[in-house]
Amino acid sequence: MQQLVSLGCLLFHVFVVFATEFTFELPDNDELCFYEEMENGDKFDLDYQVISGGNYDVNCFVADANDNILYNDEKKQYGSFTHTTNMKGAYRACFSNKFSTFSHKYIYLDFRHGDENLLLPSMTRATALTQLESTCVSIHEILKVVSESQTWYRLREAHDRIRADHIHSNVTLWSLGETALLFVIAVGQVMLLKSFFSEKKGPVAVPT
Repeated sequence: MQQLVSLGCLLFHVFVVFATEFTFELPDNDELCFYEEMENGDKFDLDYQVISGGNYDVNCFVADANDNILYNDEKKQYGSFTHTTNMKGAYRACFSNKFSTFSHKYIYLDFRHGDENLLLPSMTRATALTQLESTCVSIHEILKVVSESQTWYRLREAHDRIRADHIHSNVTLWSLGETALLFVIAVGQVMLLKSFFSEKKGPVAVPT
């Protein structure tokens, strides 16, 4: 019974936290921005990582509703930013690949908005937590670590898979080129040897 109650608490917690997690493509010589409406005093967290493309770097900046730059980083593979808003309005996070002329980038973005709510309404009291509440909190913290670890492993797997596909394509093209070159050399050697053993006919004298 306690396990079921703990699971229900954790599921309740999942539905009250606003989070966005996705991977997008950033073309070369381009910039993409994402907007989010925020209230005064809201807290948000931003994490990003370049998983493929070029030198695995991107420019990133975060601006408030008045276009004040809150965070700015250039040519980084990954980064994170945490901020508590001091005004209401649309905040934006922009990613720029304008310094690259031919390399597309694939970028992972994780955006979390809002404070974590209590697992149980009864946890607002000033008394110590009960054994059930302590168990809920412990399970919740462990699952958060597990979720972050899974995200990290997924990013590493995607990064390694894309690099392996790129190496596989290069090896395939190199093998095809070597095969064609060997075929041309073999044909050339056969033609050269054939010319050594071919009979050369001299001029034929015509009797008069």
